[in-house]
Amino acid sequence: MRAPPDGPAAPAQLYAAALEMAAWSEGKGCVALQVSEHHSSPDGYLPAPLVLAAAIAARTSTVAIQVTALLLPLHDPVELAERMAVLDLISGGRVSYVLGLGYRPDEYAMFGRDFGARGRLMDGCLETLRRALAGERFEFEGRPVHVTPAPHTPGGPLLLLGGGSRAAVRRAARFGLGMIMRGGDASLGAYYREQCAEAGTTPGMFIHPPEGSVTSGFVAEDPDRAWAVLGPFLLHDAREYASWFAGASSATRSVAGSVAELRAEEGPYRIFTPEEAARHVQETGLFLAQPLCGGLPPDLAWPSLELLVSEVLPRVRAAAASGEE
Repeated sequence: MRAPPDGPAAPAQLYAAALEMAAWSEGKGCVALQVSEHHSSPDGYLPAPLVLAAAIAARTSTVAIQVTALLLPLHDPVELAERMAVLDLISGGRVSYVLGLGYRPDEYAMFGRDFGARGRLMDGCLETLRRALAGERFEFEGRPVHVTPAPHTPGGPLLLLGGGSRAAVRRAARFGLGMIMRGGDASLGAYYREQCAEAGTTPGMFIHPPEGSVTSGFVAEDPDRAWAVLGPFLLHDAREYASWFAGASSATRSVAGSVAELRAEEGPYRIFTPEEAARHVQETGLFLAQPLCGGLPPDLAWPSLELLVSEVLPRVRAAAASGEE
């Protein structure tokens, strides 16, 4: 939900479009809708993901919704548990969460949290959140806690851990959580299973996107023209993330300094022809789109989604029906 101050689309336009796209996509083969969280971003990003997730839940009825990542140490875990419980009821249990530690000191400073103690904060918040969602009565920081109403999902919604380090893997194993990596060492999957065995917990799902994964995919009949029109918005998104990561590994990381370089990377930001997009889905099993990437105006964003449905999905389904991989 980035909306650069000098961009052509106002935040209100982008939020309205996001809800329209969510409702439209539900009946078109969309598997899941994702929202994320960042704070103190010059272009607005999305600082309140549960609010947008609730609005999406109200406009849809079946599609899965995931908050990825929710920066847990920046929240009061008791208040967060209440909001999650209500959202779980509103959505009928369709909202899941990838809990992240965060990597930007500015965000911790904004909320008065100690960035150097973020690991300890994460552990305490995670334990409190899980107990609160489970309906336990307990004390937290001297406060009596009993979260009501109970969520729709027994024990609370699905929680996963996000990250890209061995410390994050150890935390997931210790708490018995599945994990979605943001990149990093490819051997961490085996390390996760080892750590689960040591902790006596059952391994959950472990998703590790390979290097060069496409996380912001678009479809166009004429990619050259599309890059000329959409490229500056994609580059804005890439540059902002690059300034935040500061060398950290991520599946969405780009080092491009121009639209031409971003295209040449053939990395997370890609514009496919319908034929190329269909092959991508056949090879990877999914298509990750970020329709409003970098503050992309809705009228420029819709054509890619419409082509995905009208030209790409029929090709994928025809290939599946004929027995092709």
